[in-house]
Amino acid sequence: MKYYSLFFAAALLPFMLFAQHSREWAAVQEPIQQLFDGMRAADSTAVRDAFMPDAGMFTAVIDKEGKPALHKGSLDRFVDYVGQVEENAMDERIWSYDIRVDGLLATAWTSYTFFYNGALSHCGTNAFELFKTADGWKISHITDTRNTEGCLTEAPNNRAEIDTLLNAWHRAAATADADGFFSKMTQDGIYLGTDATERWLRDELKAWSSKAFDREVAWLFKPYDREVYFSKDGQAAWFEELLDTPHMGICRGSGVLTNTEEGWRIRHYDLALMVPNERMEAVQKALKE
Repeated sequence: MKYYSLFFAAALLPFMLFAQHSREWAAVQEPIQQLFDGMRAADSTAVRDAFMPDAGMFTAVIDKEGKPALHKGSLDRFVDYVGQVEENAMDERIWSYDIRVDGLLATAWTSYTFFYNGALSHCGTNAFELFKTADGWKISHITDTRNTEGCLTEAPNNRAEIDTLLNAWHRAAATADADGFFSKMTQDGIYLGTDATERWLRDELKAWSSKAFDREVAWLFKPYDREVYFSKDGQAAWFEELLDTPHMGICRGSGVLTNTEEGWRIRHYDLALMVPNERMEAVQKALKE
C-alpha cells in the first residue's frame, strides 16, 4: 500500500506542477488583461491599478532619420489620456501570449493590433515585465513596437492553417510536386520513416527521394482523424494523424510544426506502421527470419 501511494503521488506530480504553473500564468495575465479592458472602458482607475507606481513605458521605433530609438513615455500622461477618451475608442486586441515566470519576476510578450475609433492604427509586440507584490502581479515595465503594415485584423485560425498545410503537403507527394512538398518543411526539418535507418534532414530526404518525385506519384498517403495541439505562446504545434496508404495499410504520422515568418512549417515528422497487438508476436517472428 505504501509503494502504491508513492507511485500514485509520483504519477500525479507532473499534472500538479502543470496546474500550478497554469494558475500562475493566469495570475500574471490578469493585470495585462485589466490594462486592455480598462482602455476599452476608458477606466483610468483600472488602468492605473494594473501598474506599479513607478512603472516605465517605452516604444522602440525607427526615427525620421532611419535610426533606432527608444522613446520614453509617461504612465501619468497615459492614464490621464485613457480617462479622457470615449468608451471603446481604444481597442487593443491581443493575439498571443508568451509568459515566463520565476519567483517574483515574470515577463510576457504579446502580439497585438491597436484600433482607434474602430479604425486600424498600428500593430506590433508588447514586452511586459511584471513583479509579484503583496497585492498580486503588477506591470513594472512595458516596451512596445509599432508597425502599420502586415497587421492582423482578426484572430488567426491556426488549426485551419495547419490543416491546409498538411493536406497540401500530402497532396504534393501524391502529385510528385517536390517544390510543394519540401517548401513546407523547415530547413532543419527531420523526417523519420518506418525503417530504423530512415532518418533524414529535409535536404537529405530530398536527395534520397529524387527518383520518387520523378514519377507521377511520389507516394500516396491519405490523412484522416488528425488532432492538433498548440503551445501556450501559439508559436509551436504538434499533431497526430492516421494515414491510409496503398502498400503499408493504416499508418500513423505525427510531428511538430513551427510558426515562422512564412507561416506554419513542418519541423519534425514521424511515420509509423500500425501493428495490432494480437499480431505483434507474428510480426516479431517474421522480422527475425
